[in-house]
Amino acid sequence: MQSIVFATNNLHKLDEVRNKLSKHFNILSLNDINCHDEIPETANTFEGNAEQKANWILEKYGFDCFADDSGIEIEALNGEPGVFSARYAGENCSYDDNNKKVLYKLKNKTNRNARFVTSICLKINGETHFFNGKIEGVIIEDYAGNEGFGYDPIFVPNGYSKSFAEMNLNEKNKISHRAKALEKMLYFFK
Repeated sequence: MQSIVFATNNLHKLDEVRNKLSKHFNILSLNDINCHDEIPETANTFEGNAEQKANWILEKYGFDCFADDSGIEIEALNGEPGVFSARYAGENCSYDDNNKKVLYKLKNKTNRNARFVTSICLKINGETHFFNGKIEGVIIEDYAGNEGFGYDPIFVPNGYSKSFAEMNLNEKNKISHRAKALEKMLYFFK
């Protein structure tokens, strides 16, 4: 089975990716390759940040790899937090801090439409490929569920009655933004 590095320090993302791809690839973590770097994410697009992370691993460690950058875009906030999703409430903020800031900014707003977005950058055999996924939904008024991470407790995808944080990993991994991008990457490999 082919091994490939997934360039993330986010263990939740690693679990989602391994759950989705482990039948096809041996997914190596940054820990598995002894990478303990703070990889910069300074681009102003999801694709740019994903490519920055993938380039880092390829150039410094020499591994074929893929990286993702994901976030949530909220209509009533003009697309915020976007690429700043992980640090929306400040540099060393928690998921809870970010969620509270979103709920505060949406107080008294009727438009609660949002979308989760993922861009994956794959660096393999000297080539670069991008795969994107998104899922539309709404921001609910309070937390629901204990699963998942990030904005999952306040996001309900369109056509569903429960938040991402109320879904188990298998349920979320059938419909999420990241799952859609990973499916495109799998299709590329086939």
